[in-house]
Amino acid sequence: MDEPIRYRGKIFTTQEIEQIREVIDTHPDKSRRFISQELCRRWGWTQPNGILKDMVCRGLLKQLETLGLVDLPPRKQNPPNPLAKRSKPERIEVDQSPLDGAIAAIKPIEFLQVRRTPLEKLYNSLIEHYHYLGYARLVGEHVKYVAFAHGRPVACVGWCSAPRHIGCRDRHIGWTQEQRKKNISLMTTNTRFLILPWVRIPNLASHLLGLCARRICRDWEQLYNHEIVFLETFVDPARGFSGTCYKAANWTYLGQTTGRGKDDQSHKVNRSLKFVFGYPLRSDFRQALYG
Repeated sequence: MDEPIRYRGKIFTTQEIEQIREVIDTHPDKSRRFISQELCRRWGWTQPNGILKDMVCRGLLKQLETLGLVDLPPRKQNPPNPLAKRSKPERIEVDQSPLDGAIAAIKPIEFLQVRRTPLEKLYNSLIEHYHYLGYARLVGEHVKYVAFAHGRPVACVGWCSAPRHIGCRDRHIGWTQEQRKKNISLMTTNTRFLILPWVRIPNLASHLLGLCARRICRDWEQLYNHEIVFLETFVDPARGFSGTCYKAANWTYLGQTTGRGKDDQSHKVNRSLKFVFGYPLRSDFRQALYG
């Protein structure tokens, strides 16, 4: 191997490739899953909640096999790909009668974290049928909220693991590349925000952002056993959005994206430039992200 292999931002040297070959040769009758988990244990390769990064490691093994650098054992089984024929979320009918007026009239708002609960199907359905981006299955850590007013769903807010690198965000934080790699799990991105189209309550969006900020760290710790110290979001001006509700909720404008995807090799703009906003959950967020 002439040059190190880069996978998901990590460099794998000849020494590490030799370790992989040694594990494969030592356990010729074991499955690919066993090999990936053994490597994760040797490397201390775990998620913040302590779970082995098994699927990430298997992706690395497949890439190395494609490059001809390792010979993996034959697959013991070929399960069907659940992504190939995944059906869209089933429509769940809800009360669509107009809801308007002052926010005081619908308080108290019941704001529920629905990830891994029976209400998660309601969130998925509402996002699929009423959000302009539709529903997409999230990979990695994520939480989902549904807001209810007098028993009726009025909004959905979704959060997921933050992208590895956003230039304006990283400059705002001021962390090093190594600090970012180590602590990116302490951030989360607002991936979906939906006020249902028949709900017209002034200031509802910024009020919900405030509710999120007050409870998301606790909810994240309950699900994934680690805290969150910084929130971020992306606003698409090409669709006419300006981030008004984030500004009203005291989020900070951080800059714009470059218009290139995470795996871009052309260094050319290939998607719309988005505004980036951020919100710290504690005053010493930088200290936590530098740690």
